[in-house]
Amino acid sequence: MDANRYQKTIAAQIQQAHADYILSLKANHPTLFAQIDTWFKTAQMTATLPDPREHKTEAGHHRIEIRTVWTIPLHSLPSLHEANEWIGLQTIVIVERTRYLWNKTTHEIQFYLSSLPSDSSRIAAAIRQHWGIENSLHWVLDVSFAEDACRVRSMHAPHNLALLRRFALNSLNREDSSKRSLRQKSKRAAISGEASSGGLRYVSHLNKVAIAVPFN
Repeated sequence: MDANRYQKTIAAQIQQAHADYILSLKANHPTLFAQIDTWFKTAQMTATLPDPREHKTEAGHHRIEIRTVWTIPLHSLPSLHEANEWIGLQTIVIVERTRYLWNKTTHEIQFYLSSLPSDSSRIAAAIRQHWGIENSLHWVLDVSFAEDACRVRSMHAPHNLALLRRFALNSLNREDSSKRSLRQKSKRAAISGEASSGGLRYVSHLNKVAIAVPFN
């Protein structure tokens, strides 16, 4: 099943279960994504954006994050591509996120589709929970694998390295033969080069940090 149809099927199944969804909209829905992106940029330039549902500044782990959430009812937008195929769709959610790290500043805008009404407090709560998990994961990856210090930028290499780091992190979390920290587990696997009881084996160094992955 292709990616476009798969997300729509998930939305329909969630609605059939009498539940609500907040689904991330990405470029694999190019027409819909472009429509919302164009509307948002135009509204910014013409100062016609409604007041945000939430504007929040958070600090921690040597970084500051500013997050703004807009919830736009579907009827306030121009006709959107295949909107009727998203069962129960009521709201477009726009999240603007700026992070100030010690060595760089990042800025991103994320779109979501939701079956919740635009005035629902559950939308902002769900977004906060989602980014809280993301921030926690990012901090662990930075501390254990120096992700923020990585200077790899060319082609698919950053994405591939990110996948390997997460794969290694999951493997290290499954290693329960000792109470060592993630960094200590990784160094142990790198130095010994032997399979541990949790099935870890040193494979390579990424950004001068040892990465251990399952060998089976």
